[in-house]
Amino acid sequence: MLSDGAWGTLLQAKGLKPGECPELWNITHRNEILDIAKSYIDAGSDIIETNSFGGSIIKLSQYGLSARVREINEAAAAISREAAGKDKLVAGSVGPTGKMLVMGDITEEELYNAFSEQSKALENGGADIIIIETMTAIDESALAVRAAKDNTNCTVILTMTFSKTPKGEYRTMMGASPEEMVKVAKTEGADIIGSNCGNGIADMIGIVKAIRSFDADIPVMIQANAGMPELIDGKTVYRESPELMASYVDELVKAGSNIIGGCCGTTPEHIRKIRQALG
Repeated sequence: MLSDGAWGTLLQAKGLKPGECPELWNITHRNEILDIAKSYIDAGSDIIETNSFGGSIIKLSQYGLSARVREINEAAAAISREAAGKDKLVAGSVGPTGKMLVMGDITEEELYNAFSEQSKALENGGADIIIIETMTAIDESALAVRAAKDNTNCTVILTMTFSKTPKGEYRTMMGASPEEMVKVAKTEGADIIGSNCGNGIADMIGIVKAIRSFDADIPVMIQANAGMPELIDGKTVYRESPELMASYVDELVKAGSNIIGGCCGTTPEHIRKIRQALG
């Protein structure tokens, strides 16, 4: 299956300012959000995410929006549902909170409740899937998956962000390995696992192989960046072209990927080219 590409890149192109809350645009700029969602459906996506990555009460409170969690997330899902119609799937995006249990920033109960509230609102708005993405901490990931499974009837996806160590192993910023992700995700009941962000598409092949070395059966989702970000003349640039990303699709599928999409820097044209490569 084919998922969508980056949202932040397109939001910025439509005028999102630095420091502005992207999720509030579901209320204040509904047509612009709908246009992004439709652009990915038109490009061939089977799964369209929602503009809710930072939609937890913990993240929204930084903008003084803690009382609007349900409203914002329901709106996010409803917009993507409208774009998806009856034939495509909507994946409610849930990102990390930025708080760390190990540092005592937050309690397990607070994290669980935050993820529960967001997941329920996304399902109410029309999401078929809850995708917990760009995660780096195993404990936070476990709570997020548990909250989504306990409080919704949605399919639950967990994707974490890995980097290759000097020893050739894959670890998240918080030290989690693909093996740990597999074990925790399956224990908590995740339906699909994988990786997003942090790598271009070629580097994701090794991550898929690492996951498959521990589990041959669970569906795997990969959403790669359009290369690593570079700062050029004060602007963040991603150099991997749609054609280059599409050229790795066959190898990524052979490694064991079941769902492919894009993350930072990817556009509807990247998704269109990947659709063509998938056939």
